[in-house]
Amino acid sequence: MTLRSTQLLVTLSLLTGVACAGPPIPHEPDVIDVTLSASSTDVRMAVIQVLTDGGYEVEREDDQNLTTSYRKEISGPWDGLLHWRFGTGRSRIDAFVTPTDEHTTRLRLHVQYDGKDGIFTRWEDSSTPLPQSAENQLRLIKNALHIL
Repeated sequence: MTLRSTQLLVTLSLLTGVACAGPPIPHEPDVIDVTLSASSTDVRMAVIQVLTDGGYEVEREDDQNLTTSYRKEISGPWDGLLHWRFGTGRSRIDAFVTPTDEHTTRLRLHVQYDGKDGIFTRWEDSSTPLPQSAENQLRLIKNALHIL
């Protein structure tokens, strides 16, 4: 292999690497803010139930703020290979339950979703998939409260 062909090969590989790299695609934060016709205690218990059933560990910071750790994914023997080759995602949720009066409650859900493409890449803010989205969490909470 000559010096000229080596230089050409290095140049082509650099151009290919630069062409594939790009800035992350911006997306809107996954936040939902609603007023529910239920007491704050009922809403808080429904939020805890739904998030716990969804694989989150819920921590109560105070009477109004609930936060979760990253969602526990189902583990299996091939997870390492799956995550290394195809990437993975993780999500956590912050919920703010604020009583407006005796029979209505304001609920604000913020879902933070991070994803990565493989084992050698870093976590980046990504768009939330439907099962972990704030809209789906709200739907599950309304179902738990028996609100249409």
